[in-house]
Amino acid sequence: MVFGLFETLTFACLVLLLGFYIVKKIKFFQEFNIPEPVVGGFLVAILLYLAYHFYGLGFEFETSLQTSMMLIFFSSIGLSADFAKLKKGGKPLLIFIGVTGTFIFFQNVFGVSLAKLVGLDPSYGLIAGSITLTGGHGTGAAWAEDLTKIFKIEGAMELALACATYGLVMGGLIGGPVAKFLLKRKQLVSTEAPTEKAPIEAFEYPFSKRRMNVRNVIETLTMLAICVTVGQLLYENMKGTSFELPNFVWSLLIGVIIRNTLAHTTSYIVNDHAVDVLGNTGLYLFLTVALMSLQLWQLSGLASQILVILVLQTVMMILFAIFVTYRVMGKDYDAIVLSAGHCGFGLGATPTAIANMQAVTDRYGPSHKAFLIVPMVGAFFVDIINNIFIKLFVSFLTM
Repeated sequence: MVFGLFETLTFACLVLLLGFYIVKKIKFFQEFNIPEPVVGGFLVAILLYLAYHFYGLGFEFETSLQTSMMLIFFSSIGLSADFAKLKKGGKPLLIFIGVTGTFIFFQNVFGVSLAKLVGLDPSYGLIAGSITLTGGHGTGAAWAEDLTKIFKIEGAMELALACATYGLVMGGLIGGPVAKFLLKRKQLVSTEAPTEKAPIEAFEYPFSKRRMNVRNVIETLTMLAICVTVGQLLYENMKGTSFELPNFVWSLLIGVIIRNTLAHTTSYIVNDHAVDVLGNTGLYLFLTVALMSLQLWQLSGLASQILVILVLQTVMMILFAIFVTYRVMGKDYDAIVLSAGHCGFGLGATPTAIANMQAVTDRYGPSHKAFLIVPMVGAFFVDIINNIFIKLFVSFLTM
């Protein structure tokens, strides 16, 4: 069964509402801060898998909606990134970049070592390492063809997509419990409170009520459309050059340029509430479509050795977030929220990281530092660092 654009949008909205309802009714999901898109999307993915397994029914959704929502989300991050705010990242931003890079290195060392241990070619350890877990579906698909040519392995594309699928699900599932564990153990609370003098940062409270009207929504939507359109043009034209970047990074950069150009050359003030609402709408729909579109039968076909590697990678991510990310980032409430976010893009994707943090801050209080640092690191620096390490490990394995 094939769903067109409007059918996919309708189905995604219903699934998302189902996620909201389930989280509201079941205390377990509230206690462990599991994001609503993950709950609804994964539940439906399981139901669709059962329909495929027992009745042979297949479902295909319009993928352009997922891509569009992702680009809108990252554009909104760019539009919320005032340079005056970015300066506040300072030393913690650099430290978190270092923490992220360290984890990516160990993620690959761990993957390659485990692959050898279970009797697989070490290149499979890279696929079940940062290529798909930190890199996600895009990076996994991009590297699969190269790995097939370099290491002469079979099924690299299918395996990469399956590993990335596993990571996307687990990244959304472990962030909340990690934060819950640290909060209960340390009994920390947010020391910040949103007031008129200390406004709420972007994405911290997706359901907060702030002033917006039709005009500033249209203005914001126009800026988002420009970000997506210009970003896509740059992405297409920069392919194959030294400036090649993922399309969502280009959209984010255009958003940063628009926001700061307006802030420093005009009296126009970007309505952060409108940016937050439209950005969070993109985020929630992206995650919902991504999860409900998962073809879980790909995971069922994974070799047992690869599944062992993925499970142990998940355990390492949990331990790293608790004993490294949390401690290095200051052992405070902000560090807990950062740890939840790190679980999101360390195994899944930046939107998953944001959803993880929202689930925590919506219940326990704001963390301006976390919502300043994670979008920048997860959307930009991670891809650069990851690709550097992937090339280094590929070169090492081919020596």
